[in-house]
Amino acid sequence: MKRWEKLLLLFLTLLLIMSGMLLLRKFYNENTEIVPAKGGTYIEGSVGTIRTLNPWFTVTNDANSDITSLVFSGLQRFSPFTGEIEDDMALLTLGDGNRIYTLTLRDNLFWHDSTSLDPHPVTADDVLFTYKITQEQGFPNPILQKNFRGVDIEKINDRTVQFRLKEPYYFFRSNLTLGLLPKHRLEGVPVERLMEALDFNLAPVGSGPYKFRSMVEAEMSTEVTLEKFPDYYGSKPYIDRVIFRAFGDYPSLLSDLRNLDGVRHVPRNKLGQAIIPERYRTFFYALPQYVALFFNMDRSILKDQNLRLGLQLGTNKQAIVDTINERMIVDTPLLEFAQDNWQYQFKLDLAQGALFDSDWNLPEKIRLQHLLENREKNGTGALVFPEAVVLLNTGSSLSFTGSFLGLTGLSVNGVPVRRNETNSGTWVISLPTDGGTGSILLGENALKLTATGGKTIDTFILTRVSESDLFSKMREEEKIVELYTERDVTSVTISDLRTENGILRLKKEENEPHGIRTNAAGEPLRLRLLTSALPPAYAEVAKEVKKQWRTIGAEVIVEVAKDRKEFEERVLHRDYDVLLFGQPLLDNLDSYPYWHSSQSQLFQNSQGEKESGLRLDANNLSQYASFRADALLEKVRETHNTDERETALEELREVFKKDIPAIVLYSPTYVFAVSEDILGVDLGKPSRHSDRLLSIHRWFIKQGRTFRAGKSWWSFFPWLLTLQGDGNS
Repeated sequence: MKRWEKLLLLFLTLLLIMSGMLLLRKFYNENTEIVPAKGGTYIEGSVGTIRTLNPWFTVTNDANSDITSLVFSGLQRFSPFTGEIEDDMALLTLGDGNRIYTLTLRDNLFWHDSTSLDPHPVTADDVLFTYKITQEQGFPNPILQKNFRGVDIEKINDRTVQFRLKEPYYFFRSNLTLGLLPKHRLEGVPVERLMEALDFNLAPVGSGPYKFRSMVEAEMSTEVTLEKFPDYYGSKPYIDRVIFRAFGDYPSLLSDLRNLDGVRHVPRNKLGQAIIPERYRTFFYALPQYVALFFNMDRSILKDQNLRLGLQLGTNKQAIVDTINERMIVDTPLLEFAQDNWQYQFKLDLAQGALFDSDWNLPEKIRLQHLLENREKNGTGALVFPEAVVLLNTGSSLSFTGSFLGLTGLSVNGVPVRRNETNSGTWVISLPTDGGTGSILLGENALKLTATGGKTIDTFILTRVSESDLFSKMREEEKIVELYTERDVTSVTISDLRTENGILRLKKEENEPHGIRTNAAGEPLRLRLLTSALPPAYAEVAKEVKKQWRTIGAEVIVEVAKDRKEFEERVLHRDYDVLLFGQPLLDNLDSYPYWHSSQSQLFQNSQGEKESGLRLDANNLSQYASFRADALLEKVRETHNTDERETALEELREVFKKDIPAIVLYSPTYVFAVSEDILGVDLGKPSRHSDRLLSIHRWFIKQGRTFRAGKSWWSFFPWLLTLQGDGNS
């Protein structure tokens, strides 16, 4: 072949190969789909401190809970996609009227320290160890200990354990989500020293999808590395390695942001936007929790139901959430209900009406009522004076006249009257201001006209002032009273009035607040509102509540505890009138621990003597006690009948609506950010922050392709014919 023929043949051959490759690529892309592939490392940053990596002690530490949720597994687990508790390491069977919980372990359950030569299977002994130790005296977590108080736990065989309850408890299943701990690693540690078992607590061994590899203290963060556990019994994750980095503050976290794939608890700016670059996808979510104003119903001032109702109606929740850029207003502590139907909309006029019926009155109302009574007294009788307010300096005197009315021995405030020489049948008197007999003193004076024998004929209320400015204001006040008594378009109402140094005046602006309400004893309506320094939003909410309640005549003294220790101490002693705080209900939505009277802080025993110790687990922050509410809370806890539970919840909502032990405000919104490189992320509706990791087995970083159903490489030639057919057509 000639040279040019060889080159042409080579060109055509290469063209044929390239065309074939293009066709194969086109066929592959059209007949396959992208699927997750194994591999990769996910690195997540958070602000916090990593301490004890033990499920017994991670309730209040989100950073620790995130790690333990991947290292440990429980008998049961919460599903953020169904909102239900599901079987996890064990299958559940209920018996004896829902009082006996029988758990049978799955096959092939192993602890992370297992090897082929020395396997450590999860057994019923581990279940017994995990739960029975919480019942021992001195166990360091009283909240967890309370969950299993009075529960009999018995091993049936190597794979089966029974929990026997004295009474049915609908929410007990959620207690079984606690991560199991290996007996062979912790047996022998004294119960009171469990938190100090650092060999385990800082290098934990669990049975979850990831096992602990290392913990490293760096200059800016603490780093914990987890690796995929190959013998995990459940759905195996795609991502090989998960690294958690805990920073001291958010600026430190941001300085390392280029190395992070995810960020937990992203803060928001004043517009409510997440402070994170756009290359991160943000997930906004709320947990089953609420922030509320808890009324301390041990305080006599707050036993007035009308007062609580007035404060409820006078609270503008929309303005509060707008102030802190929150999204979800909550209206009842019973989170089983949809929150879009508010029981108490903000209505200022109804709030004033409820407070009108309470024991607390506006100073404007009290002052006006007093002036009207004086006006009525002064408008009739024998003692008549042209003005109710006079301007008199000390040393001067006030002269006025009256009629004898056929009476003898007349005197005014003990000063005898004398006959008026210029007008027969009348008398005249001059009262001094020097403090002597019958003197008119500064302020309000009751001028009494008496006859022989000291019989009172009439009384006139006269107010003396010595300052011209005050005199002018009180004369204006008299005109306001005159306007109030009118019944036409010029008349005024209480809502138009304001007191200034005890004197009525017309409001200059419509939203100008009234004075502070007082009770019959003259005591002001003053409430101490306690809140914590963290989160910072609480101080902003307290400030807004103070402003709103001031509008309806209540003075609020905001007290922000300087640190966590002071706050917890004051809450323990119920040292507040109103408490602004949040309560989490977790996955079971059980309101019993927060509202049943047995959960109140008891300061006296049955003999009326003060108790020496205060309960750390007394979570009824309102000191709320209601026989009806107690019965309904117990019903909701005990029954497994759906209709009965819903009926009890509906009635309980009405009881709360009537009693108003608290004003529920909003549910906080949280932000989780994840890099666009992390795929398959879906949080569902988590009940706690760590629940976002329950679906981590679906997350993936690397990708692959696989043939669609019914397709393979053998489908290439039929596919090629379809292309030819399309070309002919």
